[in-house]
Amino acid sequence: MNTRSYKESGVDTEKGQEFVSRIKQKVASTFSANVLGGLGGFSAAYDVSFLKNYQNPVLLSGTDGVGTKLEIARLLDKHDTVGIDLVAMCVNDILVNGGKPLFFQDYIACGKLNVSRMEKIVSGIVEGCKQAGASLVGGETAEHPGLMAEDEYDLAGFVVGAVEKTKIIQGDSILPGYKVLGLPSSGPHSNGFSWIRKLLLPEGKLPSDPASLRFLEEEVFVPTKIYVSLILEALEQISIAGMVHITGGGFYENIPRVLPKGLGVELKESALPKSPVFERLRKDFQLDKTKMYETFNMGIGFILIVKPEEYEKTQAYLTKKGETFYQIGEVTSGSGVRFIT
Repeated sequence: MNTRSYKESGVDTEKGQEFVSRIKQKVASTFSANVLGGLGGFSAAYDVSFLKNYQNPVLLSGTDGVGTKLEIARLLDKHDTVGIDLVAMCVNDILVNGGKPLFFQDYIACGKLNVSRMEKIVSGIVEGCKQAGASLVGGETAEHPGLMAEDEYDLAGFVVGAVEKTKIIQGDSILPGYKVLGLPSSGPHSNGFSWIRKLLLPEGKLPSDPASLRFLEEEVFVPTKIYVSLILEALEQISIAGMVHITGGGFYENIPRVLPKGLGVELKESALPKSPVFERLRKDFQLDKTKMYETFNMGIGFILIVKPEEYEKTQAYLTKKGETFYQIGEVTSGSGVRFIT
C-alpha cells in the first residue's frame, strides 16, 4: 500500500499542535519575569541580565532521564508524576554544587502521540519545575513510529542554573572529621528500577495480588524528592562543605565524587533510616546489602558534609524547617566508603 502522507506514516502533526495548545497555560505558569516570549517558538529566550548582580556568575547545567521507572508508569497507566522525577533528577544534580535552577527543557519521545497521556506527563514536569523554582521554557515531543511501540515513551530533561563563583561547592575543603548528614528520600527515586522490575515484575506484568500491587504503586512508584528550596535556603545560613545526590551508583559511587583525593567516609549502618521499601525488598528477596548500597539510596536521597563546628547550626536549621535528618557518619583518611555497625 502506498503511504500518501506523513500522518499515514505514523506521525500526526495535528495532534502535536493540539498537544501544544493544551499545555501552553500550564507551562506558562512556571515562567519567571526572565522568560521572553511564549511556548512554541524555534528556541527559548531567557533574560540573564540579572547575572550582573553576581560578582562572578557561573552557569551550571545538567541533563538526565527517568530510566526504566517509565515501564512501571506504562503498566500502571499512571503518568502524572514521572515529570516530577525528570525535573528532580536534573535539579538535584546541579544543587550539589550550590546551583539555583533557572530554566528547564524536556524531550519526550513516543511511539504514538497520546495527547491526554502527554498532558499528564507535562503536568508533572510543571509541578517539578514549580517545586524547584525553575521556568519550563520549552521542549520537544517526537513520535517514533516503528521504532517504539505505540504506548511506549521516554523522557529526558535539561536544566540550567547559576551560582556565584566564590560559592560553588565542590568538596575541595573537606577534611577528616567532617560530619556526614543524610536527608531522607521519598523512596527509590528514579534509580535501580531495572533491578526492582526484575524482582517485583518477573514476567514483565503487574503483580496479581492486591497487597503487592499496592506496595508497588504507593511505596515504590513515588516521585523523586526535590531538595532545592530546602538547600538553597540552608546555604544562606550555614556553611556546607560538600553535598551528594544519591543517584545511580548508590553510596559507593556517588559519595567519593565530592571528596578530595585520599579521603573516604565511614558510615554507621545503624544510623541509617529503616526504609520500609528497601527493608521489604531485602527481606522478601534475601538481597545482599552491599549490592543494595551499590544501587539504591536506601532511604537517604541527599547528603550534607559539614565541619564539626557547623553541625549544631545545621541541626538547628533542619529542625526549624521540620526536616528529618540523620547523622550517618564522618569523613576519614583513606579512600572509599566503609560501613560500620
